[in-house]
Amino acid sequence: MIAFTICFIKKGDRILLLNRNKSSWMGMWNGVGGKLEPGETPRESMLREIMEGTGIVPGRLHFKGLVTWLTDSRKTGGMYTYMAELPEEFHYPTPIQTDEGILDWKELEWILHPDNRGIVYNIPKSLEKILFDEHCYDHTCTYQNGELVRHDSVRIEPDIENITDTKLLEERILDRTHI
Repeated sequence: MIAFTICFIKKGDRILLLNRNKSSWMGMWNGVGGKLEPGETPRESMLREIMEGTGIVPGRLHFKGLVTWLTDSRKTGGMYTYMAELPEEFHYPTPIQTDEGILDWKELEWILHPDNRGIVYNIPKSLEKILFDEHCYDHTCTYQNGELVRHDSVRIEPDIENITDTKLLEERILDRTHI
């Protein structure tokens, strides 16, 4: 169920985003991430994906929760969500063409602008919590016919990052009474 990782790499008021040239979200700006490999922890996967996708080795990587999604009323997937912050003086010139798409720094104001149709639909709904809230959340996105129709952010415990048993992870995500 939770088979992917995503990271929002922040430098000042800019976020390093990827305009994807592959499914899913082809042509849309998204965070950097990918698929967990067998035997990898979510954190190991995220560090590997950041390095492979950008060449950056973040000093600190903060677990920020999950993004899960329901498609046509069925829970169909999810990803571990992270945030990394780079110092203002960190030099990383963009745009950069990669195998996955184009990497570029985008201003937070541009990302969150209500008229922006080039960002993956759930990002404007969850990004401020990911970047600025100390807690972890499960950002549940409900899609009908490919459109985001609902977004809910519910606090979860940070230890969810370390649960490797899929069944236990699903139970913890569904049972939010302990928070």
